[in-house]
Amino acid sequence: MLRDVVGKKAIFCVGIKAIDFRKIITLNESGEWVWQEAMAQGNFTAESLTARVCEEYDVTAEVAQSYVTDFLEQLDKEGMIEK
Repeated sequence: MLRDVVGKKAIFCVGIKAIDFRKIITLNESGEWVWQEAMAQGNFTAESLTARVCEEYDVTAEVAQSYVTDFLEQLDKEGMIEK
């Protein structure tokens, strides 16, 4: 769940996982964009997000893939995405 918290964007777990307040990740502008794109795609893949990051930010596939991979690994580590 994406929320505005004191002027910053943050994502939170929902349901029983929401009890653990350590599972809050603040996002920069590009992180917010990737999160919203993932939610818009629904059944997203790292490849689909990488392609969209390339389009939106005019970066190379390698740069986009590195960013998306790091972002998804952090979300996975915190239990914020389902596989």
